[in-house]
Amino acid sequence: MQTYTVEKTDKTITLGFKDVNLTLISPMIKALNDDKNVKIVRFIDQHPELKDRMLFIEVHKGKPEAAVEKASKAVSEYYSSIKE
Repeated sequence: MQTYTVEKTDKTITLGFKDVNLTLISPMIKALNDDKNVKIVRFIDQHPELKDRMLFIEVHKGKPEAAVEKASKAVSEYYSSIKE
């Protein structure tokens, strides 16, 4: 899965995903929604063969990329803790 920044402002960021893995996106959305500094998280899913899927994040305070980094770390730690 390749991730790239589509658009960024002081309080928002839109990330695009090529060959998205929804197994990772769903926990990311949950982790972002659990963050009190995040105002809104929206998954944008248009026709997958015409447009990449996107994730829009808006924060109350702080930087949106910091919220993404925090959520990514939480998801990584969760999956790392799973034992076979």
